[in-house]
Amino acid sequence: MGLPLITASDYKAYQGISSTTQDAAINAIIPKVSELVKSFCRRTFLDYVTNNKVEVFKGGNTALNLLEPPLINVSLVEYSDDYGQTYLPLVNYQDYVVDNSTDQVNLISVYYQLSTKINAFRVTYTAGYTTLPEDLKLAVMDLVTYYLRKESALHTNKNVGANSVQIEYVTNTALPAHIRRVLDLYCANYL
Repeated sequence: MGLPLITASDYKAYQGISSTTQDAAINAIIPKVSELVKSFCRRTFLDYVTNNKVEVFKGGNTALNLLEPPLINVSLVEYSDDYGQTYLPLVNYQDYVVDNSTDQVNLISVYYQLSTKINAFRVTYTAGYTTLPEDLKLAVMDLVTYYLRKESALHTNKNVGANSVQIEYVTNTALPAHIRRVLDLYCANYL
């Protein structure tokens, strides 16, 4: 499990909670909601800001699309001629160039552009947000509230007794619209 997207103190300040009666529930649900948001958006946001992310790519493309935008720094780009058994470092501005506007590593050497080997390239980089954007933080906090209030659970007005069975079918599994709109802004689009 990666870093939580918000802290319990952030959430309690947002909700105006000063007591400690809900701390256990809040502390239990924040990491789960954070992982839900990361899975939904297909990126981690905070996990690789200070820790290196290493990705391996197949050759045959002129651009290597990095999975964790926004890009902070590319520390190493390597090439393997033996399908990933060993890697040799490439030279920036000679073999490749980093395009920060698209979070890509563009291969400029024709030799490397034509290489179609499996595990041909390995990129080590840091990426993400040093501070989570406020709109995303708000969506995460609203999602924590959504699950704490059990708004996603099935509710019934009819008491179920020992001699009766009640079955309800969930017809809508979507996130609340105001949360979904924000998360859609941060979803990674893989080309």
